[in-house]
Amino acid sequence: MRSKTPGESRVELVDQMQVTDANLMGNVHGGVIMKMVDNAAGLAAIKHSEGPVVTAAMDEMSFIEPVYVGDVVTVKATVNEAFTTSMEVGVRVEAENLQTRDVKHTSSAYLVFVAMDADGEPRPVPPLEPQTDEERQRRQEAQLRREARLARKEAIEKARTGES
Repeated sequence: MRSKTPGESRVELVDQMQVTDANLMGNVHGGVIMKMVDNAAGLAAIKHSEGPVVTAAMDEMSFIEPVYVGDVVTVKATVNEAFTTSMEVGVRVEAENLQTRDVKHTSSAYLVFVAMDADGEPRPVPPLEPQTDEERQRRQEAQLRREARLARKEAIEKARTGES
């Protein structure tokens, strides 16, 4: 299986926020942004794995700035690391006010996707080959997040079974 670069999975989705996306205060619902994030990240994972994927986890979703009706939202997603059958995808959300042309970083998230075969079973994904120092840093941080996710899962399973 040929390894792939992060650039081969890069996805950018752009949409203008509408009244139907907002709450009573005129802010775009966090769920609207989360759906856009999941869509972009899923597309990046599909591009990397060359087939169907399912969302396994979304963690560290941070809402830094509000998004308003009329803002043009750009969601950028890239595979940070590929494991055996799963991938971590990093996502950055930016919003542009078209009147002021001000662009602000509004959200970030990390999602994990599992590649699936025709029978609905996990399947191997291509290895990731970072090309730049930034991509290597993102890969290293993805590995740390994975270790933390697995340790948290193990601790929860032990707590449920009464183990210490």
